[in-house]
Amino acid sequence: ISDQKPLGCWSVKHGQILTCPVVCNFETHEYIAVHDDKVLRIWKNEDINLDKAFKATLSADVYRIHSLPQGGPVVLFRGGAVRTLDVLLEAPQQEIENVLSGEVIRWSGAFMEGQQPVLIFTTEKDGDFFVYVQKPKLSSLHRYKLEPQESAKPLCFTAHITNQTVTLLCLYSNDSVYQVLIPLQHDTEEEEEKAEEEEILSKSLLLNLSVSGAVLKGTSLVVLDKDHIAVLGSLAAPGKEPRECLTIWNTKFQTLQTSKELPLGTSGQLWSYEEKFFLIHGKVLTVILYKCETSSLAAAVGKLKDSQTPDVSLFLNWNTLEDEELVVSFQSQESVALKAESTMNLRSRRSTVAGEQPATLPVGQLLLNLKSASTYVLEKELKKLMAKAPTPDLQATIGCVVTALTDRCKGNPKYYPQSFLQQIVETHELSYSLCPDLMAVALEKNDMPLLQMCLERFPDIPEEVTYTCLKAFLSMSEAHLQTLDVNVDSVICYIDVELDDKEVKTEIVENGFSAEMDQDMCDTKLPEESHFRSHGASCPVGLQKAALLNAVLHSAYTETFLLPHLKNLPAQQAILFLRYLYYLYVKCSEKVNTTLPGIRSPTINQIMDWMCLLLDAQFTVMVMLPEAKELLSNLHRFVRAQVRFYSELNKIEGSLRELQRLNHLRESQTYSIEMLEII
Repeated sequence: ISDQKPLGCWSVKHGQILTCPVVCNFETHEYIAVHDDKVLRIWKNEDINLDKAFKATLSADVYRIHSLPQGGPVVLFRGGAVRTLDVLLEAPQQEIENVLSGEVIRWSGAFMEGQQPVLIFTTEKDGDFFVYVQKPKLSSLHRYKLEPQESAKPLCFTAHITNQTVTLLCLYSNDSVYQVLIPLQHDTEEEEEKAEEEEILSKSLLLNLSVSGAVLKGTSLVVLDKDHIAVLGSLAAPGKEPRECLTIWNTKFQTLQTSKELPLGTSGQLWSYEEKFFLIHGKVLTVILYKCETSSLAAAVGKLKDSQTPDVSLFLNWNTLEDEELVVSFQSQESVALKAESTMNLRSRRSTVAGEQPATLPVGQLLLNLKSASTYVLEKELKKLMAKAPTPDLQATIGCVVTALTDRCKGNPKYYPQSFLQQIVETHELSYSLCPDLMAVALEKNDMPLLQMCLERFPDIPEEVTYTCLKAFLSMSEAHLQTLDVNVDSVICYIDVELDDKEVKTEIVENGFSAEMDQDMCDTKLPEESHFRSHGASCPVGLQKAALLNAVLHSAYTETFLLPHLKNLPAQQAILFLRYLYYLYVKCSEKVNTTLPGIRSPTINQIMDWMCLLLDAQFTVMVMLPEAKELLSNLHRFVRAQVRFYSELNKIEGSLRELQRLNHLRESQTYSIEMLEII
């Protein structure tokens, strides 16, 4: 999540629709999907084409697949039948019984009770709600009717199993949460007779979602532990506009522990997995780490004694590197401790989850104390802080330091510690997610050397930022770049520069390319003065700009996300960038091993990938521009010559291997002259 890079992407064919969420089989490390209700697909991470993945067409529509770490995948059909995946794959076309009679499934969940998977799902029919508890491996099924509620109906459900008892929580439309207890039955003849009679489940009021006159209109809820639940919804106060919020409630003492306003809106869905919340906030997937500790009345009403944290909320740590977060101590608190992490900051501070790393307090306290300190004092203390940082928290500490510096830069436009920031990036292994504002500040200040370092070192730069850097590099004048301290180690070994800063035009003989051999390949006649363009003999950009562009070539990207941005690149800049890529391509072709000399020089694969990506994004524009016609034609000629050359090499590959074999057989101390006929 922190890298913002998809690790895999698979698509169904046009017209096909994924009809239930994809799950992972923990035992086999495979993905399982269902499209068009009945078609089951199973594939592994290394599989590329979903159409070639395992396919099985089932005899009934699938509602949901649940995957359990120890119990394996369980398939719930729309008709209420349940099968384990293993049983289903033995005979995909096996007959699936219809358990439900006119009922529609509203919610389902899977759990482990001992060694047995348990599937629970709720259904609705004519305003009545029913609960089914099924153990698929034991072919055990129990049906219950939920006690009706006047003028209110359940909106969503969640459940957990403790001590052979299912606790079903129901969020109702009257802004209340009800609890239903269902004992896990062991099938006996007596119980089977009772099962024929419809048992009505009574419910008890667990929580009213109102506080100080404000009412929470909940849309989703999850269980945190036996005493705490999280509810996502819209908080409506008298005389105020409703606000979407994530709230944490103590069900034991009926109190609202904490809430966080979500101004960008949500999808109404909330997920919880391994002490992390997942929710859509605006267009961003937000991850919130939480930790539940023993509930107490003092914690519930905010009266825990803690001399270090007066007048500070004891349950909340929402902000990322804000003043409240830097001050709050989570030591020895018996409460729900929360730490909000944006998608950009999840990985970098995994070790600073609330209550687990008390050592983060001095860092936060120091940064808060230095907020108004002078520049000299700030940098001096930050250098001391980095030097004293313990090894496990080093990255998190450096991230705090960089964020403190960039915050000051944004607050004071005249302040910019260029050398200090460059020193931090150069000497410490950072990532974009640790300090997301750093590159934005560097772009604002036109700090090209720092951007170069970030592009070469950060593994998780978003494609939009990479594009912004590329555009800035291409638009900056050569005269201004020559005044900057740009690292040119990646280009100095293959670009010859004269004293007047004009590239030396050296005669190049590319692998397999000659004018005579290629005359018949293209009908376009080129003027002699464009010789350097046709053969790529001279670099179209200066030394500094070439080094900056090389840094962009090194930056990791995902084609799907970068392509839309490259389409917005101005035409002249796109042509200049393509000329430089063509120049690099020709330079690589001069070498037998197609490797450019120098430190962090771009590889042939990086050059080709960017060239193809740029042509995909800008091809229509380039075809229409007269100044791009020669470049495209020359590139086409050169590539065809390369293809022809390697094709000829392939023809004599067998003879070359035979020569190599004979060399191994020949005695090294004997002298001989041999004539080999290559046919």
